[in-house]
Amino acid sequence: MIDPRRLRVLRAVAEHRTVTAAAAALYLTPSAVSQQLAALEQETGHALLTRSGRGVRLTAAGDILLAHTHQVLAQLERAEAELAAYAGGTAGEVTVAAFATGIAEVLAPALRQLAGAHPDIRVRVRDAEGDESLPLVLDGEADVAVAVEYRGAPREDDLRLSRVALYAEPFDAVLPAAHPLSLGAEVTLDGLADSDWIGPYPGNPCHDVIQLACELAGFQPRLAHSSDDFRAVVALAGAGAGVALVPRSALRGMELKGTVVRPVAGPAATRRVFAAVRRGAEEHPLIRPVLAALSLAAAGVATG
Repeated sequence: MIDPRRLRVLRAVAEHRTVTAAAAALYLTPSAVSQQLAALEQETGHALLTRSGRGVRLTAAGDILLAHTHQVLAQLERAEAELAAYAGGTAGEVTVAAFATGIAEVLAPALRQLAGAHPDIRVRVRDAEGDESLPLVLDGEADVAVAVEYRGAPREDDLRLSRVALYAEPFDAVLPAAHPLSLGAEVTLDGLADSDWIGPYPGNPCHDVIQLACELAGFQPRLAHSSDDFRAVVALAGAGAGVALVPRSALRGMELKGTVVRPVAGPAATRRVFAAVRRGAEEHPLIRPVLAALSLAAAGVATG
């Protein structure tokens, strides 16, 4: 009989690629993780891992078991959801990991709605960049992620997660007031190809969106200044340090001194925001109202 607790260990090792990183995610010691994996190999009668450089990778048998692991763990989430519903589980805590603008745009309004409709559901908020929240959910450190689509993000058909689309918004061009293109009603990305650029660091989902948009326009942006804080990005543009693309919602209420904001003509960079939970948990009586409140709040996000 396979112990499902060991399947969680197998999945963590497959995701994090090293025993040490998996142990940190599971709050276990590397020795404990190795013992769990050895026991799982004994239970299955197959070698499940092999060394690969400084890390590990799954064997063919490990890949087969991992595919079943996603289904088994999702079914366990569904079982917990049904048991909680049977017990009338309408009181408890839900942890939501979200990036700063997502907190302002959908999570804070959702909290207000939940306070009136479901006062016994307590929501704990964790500020996490758009690519950080999904690992928190998969590792069990958060129940819900408000995340951004990015290169390398789990696909919509990923067996580990259930996703709910929230909203999509364009990036607007932020130019120094003296920029030659600031007089037009809109700008084209290729018109900014020779400018210095200000933007998020590599690894930030918005960096990936901007890079891809510029690549599609036929150039690589010359990133002269980097910041993950869009207020800093806009301030640098206002000082004449370069041009930037900023999600439209992030510009609301921001000091735009010295800058001109223009929409981008033609295909533009777009930030796609979604909520995600571990597959099977979407019907949990504590999580379902949170997802509904996020969807309701997202419907009020003006992105045009």
